[in-house]
Amino acid sequence: MKTCFGRLAHTALLAVAVTSLLGAPARGDGEAKLLAPSGTLRVGIYPGSPTSMVNDATGKPHGLAYDLGGELAKRLGVGVDYVRFQRVADIVTAIHDGQVDFTVTNATPARANEVSFSQPVLAIELGFLVPANSPISKVEDIDKPGVKIGVTKGSTSERTLPAKFKNATIVPAESVKVAIAMFGRGEIDLYATNKPTLFEMSDQMPGAKILDGNWGLEHMAIAIPKGREDALPLLNRFVTEEQSSGALDTIQQQAGLRGASKAKRE
Repeated sequence: MKTCFGRLAHTALLAVAVTSLLGAPARGDGEAKLLAPSGTLRVGIYPGSPTSMVNDATGKPHGLAYDLGGELAKRLGVGVDYVRFQRVADIVTAIHDGQVDFTVTNATPARANEVSFSQPVLAIELGFLVPANSPISKVEDIDKPGVKIGVTKGSTSERTLPAKFKNATIVPAESVKVAIAMFGRGEIDLYATNKPTLFEMSDQMPGAKILDGNWGLEHMAIAIPKGREDALPLLNRFVTEEQSSGALDTIQQQAGLRGASKAKRE
């Protein structure tokens, strides 16, 4: 009787063990299928901003969206495909249309109507860049007739700044690269966007200066298509782990991301 009970117990334990082994990947597989239904995580990036993608001195790509996307794909056990765009507004549209699975961007209320966001990853200051020998030395010098403020087309800056500056003219640029050329042609007097991008631009413009202070904050978060909200708990855990482990600090250093601070949990 004792031997029979022992065999039954052993069989039951073996069954539990087998069930556990077979069932363990199920949740991960489900999350992978939800976040990367094609079997590959399609990460939307645009060049020129450390919040998305830049190349280091050796030509190796780094960036908040680039590196976090690669790390998440690794955790999900899927491949990663980096899909390039001219600007972040195009990425948001592509996520809304289901053509891209992941990016990191400013979680504005307007964008929250188009995509779903994780908890904040980083808080980033918004500021202004002026070229060498600019007569504009402080924010109070900006709102004057004839002053041309460059912004990225479709950006938060383009939507927000007209209400802040009634006399200056807002001039959209197709991309950060185009904006640098616009400075050279005198088409803009300053540029408004997040400070990590402004620092990246200033490195390419000798004598350029980022004005003191800020005109707001961007709350960077992971963006995914609507309808995949069941994956948000996983994404929020992923963000928390990247923040607490120091991995996020490493990503910022590798990308040369300046002007950021730790995000506050809502």
